[in-house]
Amino acid sequence: MSKEEIMKNAMDDFGEIQEYMTSAHKENATETYAKLKKKYLRLKALLNNLGVNLTDIDEIKE
Repeated sequence: MSKEEIMKNAMDDFGEIQEYMTSAHKENATETYAKLKKKYLRLKALLNNLGVNLTDIDEIKE
């Protein structure tokens, strides 16, 4: 898998996780939110390592 493919997949997953986190937060599903946050942080670290600027796409801001 190329760096570009990894980046695209991670960005897609990052957006999806943020949507789920927002829903879990609104529903006060703290356990679900905590699990999603772990994946969110791993994806955020990966994207940062790949050089992606998350300023505009990171909706969670944690």
